[in-house]
Amino acid sequence: MKELFDQSSFEISHHVTRRYSTSFSLGIKLFHPSIRNAIYAIYGFVRYADEIVDSFGQYDRAVLMDEFIRDYNLAIERKISLNPILNSFQHILHKYDLKELSDIFLESMMMDLHKSDYHSREDYEKYIYGSADVVGLMCLKVFVNGDINEYNALKSYATKLGSAFQKVNFLRDFRADNELLGRSYFPNVAFDDLNEKATKEIIDEIREDFYEAKIGIRKLPLTARLGVYLAYKYYVVLLRKIERKGVESILNNRIRISNSVKMFLVVKTYIRYKVNIL
Repeated sequence: MKELFDQSSFEISHHVTRRYSTSFSLGIKLFHPSIRNAIYAIYGFVRYADEIVDSFGQYDRAVLMDEFIRDYNLAIERKISLNPILNSFQHILHKYDLKELSDIFLESMMMDLHKSDYHSREDYEKYIYGSADVVGLMCLKVFVNGDINEYNALKSYATKLGSAFQKVNFLRDFRADNELLGRSYFPNVAFDDLNEKATKEIIDEIREDFYEAKIGIRKLPLTARLGVYLAYKYYVVLLRKIERKGVESILNNRIRISNSVKMFLVVKTYIRYKVNIL
């Protein structure tokens, strides 16, 4: 039965999300059940593409990415795929008209195969838009149930949140990106150039993104607001920890938030939501 196959595809997207990201899994659980499957499908799709370019260095990643994109296009054309991640995603892509955004995302992933530094501000912003902002915009289309007017009203806030998340990831993964992948994302900040002044400038920029993003979070539909706010709070806390630990820790460690702190954030976020003080 096709329905059973589709259901199992969404369940696999759910499983992939849970295995790869405790934080996002917790956030998605706070979404209304009516939108959870769509967000799992989006996460599974972007996670698999990201894994190809980041984690499969012992294989020909360009070939794997070409095959993934070919299967992605076939899934869209046929409205079915034997790859369950692509099968669940194509459902959501058609329902919410996501192809333009997902194409931009895949272009950004291809950049990671052939580009190792983003020294110009233009390249940096282009990469962030394609790798993170459009993911937020795909989720936003789900949150507003395809309402184009509401989407356009919230679009700028969603891109700010996506940018903030990605820049925090760049700081958290600064050492690994350099040593394992040979990449440098921040304009004019190579591995040996990161210092207190450069770090402060990056953190101040992220804080500005978060400030704008929070305005939009308060305007989200109730079905999505709590889950997005939890993700926002998680990254704000992570940024504070990165700032507190300082440059030496950024250069030598991957700074994390413990599971106990994550659970505390869930409880605290839920309480703030219930008393309407997000």
